[in-house]
Amino acid sequence: MAFESLSERLQKAIKMFKGSGKISEEDLKAPLKEVRMALLEADVNFKVVKDFVAKIKERALGAEVQESLSPSQQIIKIVNEELTALLGGTQVKLEVSPTPPTVIMLVGLQGAGKTTTVGKLAMTLKKKNKKPLLVAGDIYRPAAITQLEVLGEQVGVPVFALGDKVSPVEIAKQALEKAKFLACDTVIIDTAGRLHINEELMNELKDIKSAVNPHEILLTIDAMTGQDAVNVADAFNKELGLTGLIVTKLDGDARGGAVLSVKEVTGCPVKFVGMGEKLEALEPFYPDRMASRILGMGDILSLIDKIKDTTDLNKALEMEKTLRKNEFTLEHFLEQMQQVKKMGSLDTILGLIPGMGNISQKLKEANVDDKEVDRVEAIIKSMTPKERRNPSVINGSRRKRIAAGCGMRVQDVNKLLKNFEESKKMMKKMQGMSKFASKGGMKLPFMK
Repeated sequence: MAFESLSERLQKAIKMFKGSGKISEEDLKAPLKEVRMALLEADVNFKVVKDFVAKIKERALGAEVQESLSPSQQIIKIVNEELTALLGGTQVKLEVSPTPPTVIMLVGLQGAGKTTTVGKLAMTLKKKNKKPLLVAGDIYRPAAITQLEVLGEQVGVPVFALGDKVSPVEIAKQALEKAKFLACDTVIIDTAGRLHINEELMNELKDIKSAVNPHEILLTIDAMTGQDAVNVADAFNKELGLTGLIVTKLDGDARGGAVLSVKEVTGCPVKFVGMGEKLEALEPFYPDRMASRILGMGDILSLIDKIKDTTDLNKALEMEKTLRKNEFTLEHFLEQMQQVKKMGSLDTILGLIPGMGNISQKLKEANVDDKEVDRVEAIIKSMTPKERRNPSVINGSRRKRIAAGCGMRVQDVNKLLKNFEESKKMMKKMQGMSKFASKGGMKLPFMK
């Protein structure tokens, strides 16, 4: 994920603080230098870095360390608060019109993932029981309209298009009427992008804005472009008056400086971040949660949100009954892995759990990746129903047949069966904890 290097450097800087009592200027010199270098290497705007470090120094210098906190803990508290403020302070939600439809206009340069983001935003709103209408306003890029129609079909929402011969302004105006006819409460307009900002692009976007008076003008920027993303955001904001930003590709190897700089430079809040290629991989942006992630403190609240969004309650209840009856099979094992996969990459999930950053790194080094679920699925589907429900019957010859059936090695089958047995033991322990808790009048999350 982006910020990995920054996170390591900031944690290293914080560990430099030792001792007790007041923090002196000498104590701050080396750690703040490390903080400054870490932020600059993450491609954070120079002025933003300068102001950020100055604020930390001002707050930390001579501050009395609370009895319950060590100097490093005190610095973590200060850095966390200042980082949260730098990222925007509090979450800024999408504006919702009291009189539907709410009109959202997505703008951005080519290559930032704007059209895909339109689909992701539609998916996010649909989960909140909204009825979006997607509008194909990019009439210049080859296959842009087709791409949006495919996304609309995948999400299960209507797409309004008038081909590539009608002006984007007219398309946008007619889309509002179509939304009212279809009883759609949200209109998301996919506008044209350019390789660079130019007068022709801005004039067209201004004309669309004047024609439909959008409640939100969201700029899609690519985290991989670093400081250039901030410059693009500043230019779009001055011309259009942006209401917010969506930062894409934050799950990649981007340095992440755009997210740390953009609010301070433009005044525009980040409203969503793209954390993967899947349509579900768009997350609301919480400055406090992102600050915690960057400082290696995890983000349990976002993990809970992911579980809520991806867990099928009926399946969870069925699994609970299965655990009680001690009937955990390879089919259940596969279901669990698929459920975890829905939540995102293993790297992302572990990054949300406090103290799991090192484990995430070890998994990378051991080449444990998200394709593991696909391999497990292939092996289990190569088994007979009897073998899936009663793995103890899988002898040597059966293992060879299963491996040949899915194009893998016998060692891969052996590894899966070993992992399954370990998971089964864990389930028994959880069942024991459940019984123990129920005797004491306490209920665990998976208990009825």
